[in-house]
Amino acid sequence: MSAIRAGQDECGSAAPLSRFGAIGLLLLLRCGAWVVWGAVFVDPPPPRQSAADLAALAGANALQISEDACAAATTITERNGARLESCEVAGEDVTVTVRVEGPRWLGQPGDPAAKARAGPTGPD
Repeated sequence: MSAIRAGQDECGSAAPLSRFGAIGLLLLLRCGAWVVWGAVFVDPPPPRQSAADLAALAGANALQISEDACAAATTITERNGARLESCEVAGEDVTVTVRVEGPRWLGQPGDPAAKARAGPTGPD
């Protein structure tokens, strides 16, 4: 068995380790990019859809008790920090379109909108 002298056979032993470190860092950055992309561009159930659903339900409920459906939808929409863009009553159905102020730094041309309809489901 021979003794290892300083500088002999140890040369380049850090290169594989640095490659693994670089690959690990790249994987970590890629995972971080996926998380950011998911948070920014993937559309989770947005608050605008919740506001639209609640406004449509409030309008349909008001219609059932002979009140103004669009006034009820407007009230609920404003309480949810949105604005009612349209409200249509067709028979016992109420259809609303709601807009919520969205981020401008993403380059979106306008505020995001959501549409919802509520009314009776019909006979079983």
